[in-house]
Formats: sequence, C-alpha cells, structure tokens
Amino acid sequence: MTDTTIAGQSVARSVTQRAKVANTPPFAPFEWLLAMRYLRARRSEGFISVIAGFSFAGIMLGVATLIIVMAVMNGFRKELVGKILGLNGHVVVNRINAPFDDYAAIAQQMRSVKTVQTVIPLIEGQVMASTQAQALGGNVRGMSEASIKSLKLVASNVREGTLDGFDNQVGVAIGIRLAENLRVGVGDGVTLIGPRGACTPFGCLPRTKTYPVTAIFEMGMNEYDKIMIFMPLEESQKFFSRDAAVDAVEIITDNPEGVATTITGLRALGMPGIHFSDWKQRNETFIRVLDVERAMMFIILSLIIVVAAFNIISGLMMLVKDKGRDIGILRTMGASKGAIMRVFLITGASIGVIGTLAGFLLGVVFTRNIEEIRQLVMRITGGKIFDPNFYYLNRMPADMDATETLLIVLMGLVLAVLATLYPSWRASRLDPVEALRYG
Repeated sequence: MTDTTIAGQSVARSVTQRAKVANTPPFAPFEWLLAMRYLRARRSEGFISVIAGFSFAGIMLGVATLIIVMAVMNGFRKELVGKILGLNGHVVVNRINAPFDDYAAIAQQMRSVKTVQTVIPLIEGQVMASTQAQALGGNVRGMSEASIKSLKLVASNVREGTLDGFDNQVGVAIGIRLAENLRVGVGDGVTLIGPRGACTPFGCLPRTKTYPVTAIFEMGMNEYDKIMIFMPLEESQKFFSRDAAVDAVEIITDNPEGVATTITGLRALGMPGIHFSDWKQRNETFIRVLDVERAMMFIILSLIIVVAAFNIISGLMMLVKDKGRDIGILRTMGASKGAIMRVFLITGASIGVIGTLAGFLLGVVFTRNIEEIRQLVMRITGGKIFDPNFYYLNRMPADMDATETLLIVLMGLVLAVLATLYPSWRASRLDPVEALRYG
C-alpha cells in the first residue's frame, strides 16, 4: 500500500469523524460524557472544584433555608389565626346605642343564613382574679354550655374537670397558665372582683364573688391560657349587671376566609340598629404585619440562592478558560458551537439542579422534624428557643405549602440554568485557532 493511499484513508477517516461529531443531535451522549468529566476535577483543577462545591452548598442551603423559614412563617400565621378563630367568632354582632336584650330573636333570624354554623350570645368583661397566693387580671366570657362546647379549641383541650352541666354549675373554667399562676386546681375557689357592682349614694362599689373552678383548659396559646375565664351566661349577666341583655353575639361560619359573603347575607335580613364586624377587620393590623414580614423574609432569603448562582457563573468562567485547548480541539474535530455551549450548560446546570433537589430534601426533612430539632438544641445548649412567653405558642409551628415549596424549587432550578447561559455562550464563541495557540 502506497503512502498516497494511506494518507487518503487517514483524511477520509478524519472527514468521517468530523461529520459524525458535527451531525450529533442536541444533548448527545458525548456532550453528557464531557460535562460529567469536567465535573470530576483533577488535582490541578482543585480551585475550580472548591468553587463548584461552594456553589452546590450555597444553592442547597439557600433552597433549604427558604423552605424551612417559609414553612415556619406559614405555621406561625396558621396557628395564631387558628387560635384567634378558635376562641372568637368570625363575625361579631352588636346593637348600637341600646341594650342587646332581644338577642334570642336576632340569633334565630341569623341562623337562617346558609353559611352560619353557630350563633353565640355572650357577656365579656375584665376582672381581677384573686386567691391567697396571687391576684391577676382576667378576661371573663359568659356563655352557655352549648356555646362553649362549640368552641373546639376549648372543649377539646380540657385538662382537668369537665364542661358537662356548665349551665347548672355556679363555677368557672379557667386557662391552665392562669390556674398555675393562681395556684389553684379543680374545686378550689377563685375570687373575681368586677369594676362595677351595687350603686349607693356614695358611688358604685366593686362586685366581689368567689367561684369554684370546675374545669381547666389549655388552648396552646400562652396569651389566652393565662387570662381567659369562662362563666355560665346567666351568672355572668348577674355578675356584670346586664339584666337580660348580652354584650354581643358572635357567629361561626363554615368558611372564615369568605366571611364577607356571610355579612352580606346577614345584612339582607334587614335588622335595624345592628352592626357587623368580621375577624379580618378586628385583627387587620396583626395579619398585615405577619404578611409583610413573610414577604420580606422570602425576598431576603432568596438572595442566598442568587449569590450561589453567581458562584456558578464564576466557576464556569474559570472552567471555560482552563479548557480552552479542549474546546479548540473539539471545534477542529467538527463540534458545533451549540454542542460546546450545551457541554458547559450541562456542567453548570448539574450543580444547580442537584443542589436544588438536595436543598428540597433537606428542607422537607428539617421541617417535618422541626419541633424535635428544637427540643434537641435546647437540651444541648440549655437555653430556651421559641419561648412561649414571647411567641404566644407553646410549640414551634411549621406548615409547608405545596404551591410555595414548588415555587421555591422552580426558582432554584431557573436561577441555576440562567447562571450557566453566559459562560456557556462565551465557551461556544471561542475561536479554535486562538484557543489552540494560547490555550
């Protein structure tokens, strides 16, 4: 075989190989092979490997932190709103400038609205609760046995005593924190001192009466458990000198978020002198603060993922510079600009995608076990985390919203892909001649 024949065969093989490389479809196996090879850095490329590691850790921790914090914020809002709605009605009905003594007839009318589940006439007033050990302020709510049992937050969390026969007992049900502070149990007496009692020519005297404790409940919200006192409706009317009237009527609906529809239906009944207010109006400032805080936490913690994305950009730029000679050889073999771009796109996106998925798993596991983790940290450090005296709740709440979590994961994936576009484009624009000369 002559030298000319051998040279011709060599040129033919070279042309064939270049044609095969040039005609490969997008994301061909060789592109994935090269991308995975570049992810396994050699000893001489240790610095690039460190940057890739920090990028992976940054995205993982950013996604996990965002999922955990948003779950805690959602849980905090859900628990607080749940406690508020579990004790208070969704709609409060008051009579304007007149005693509310026809409440029974009004309540019967309001029950005709489809969305109304329970109607609760009540008396509410401030008292001083006193024992030999302590004297503390309390908030008395006078209501019937049926009404108090309709409040699942109270009726389902009776720790001592019972609410059965509540109407026929001249006694009170108190929160567990109030019972601990007053140092009383079921059957012990608590003296209640009201601001207004019998009126004489010398003025009105405070009303004082001692009631036995018939039940102790724990609602799980420290602020309520240390002030709430429930009293039978008829007895509270006598204690606060309301005669046959009540202070207000509270309504529990089948959908707290759609309370505006219920108010529209109530107003259609045409009851003059009646004022309606819903739970959103009464707690507007509180709920708005929670929503603003939640939105700001989302924005601030998202910056962690953005910083990790910049790490991917810097790492890929250094990798492109280091692999200049390889890019030149691939281009001379027939690799297209698109193939080069996809190789580095896969390399950078792999870090972001794997980091996002790892962050998702870490966030879910942490959120599912957040209360146990809190207890473990407290045992190790000996300090208090999430003190109920400051945060109202007696446990760390967490509630993962599926839509919100999906949004966080998608944000991590999108940022990871976007971070690879510019370095990959720069790699595809390298001139093979210049890359081989200076690479």
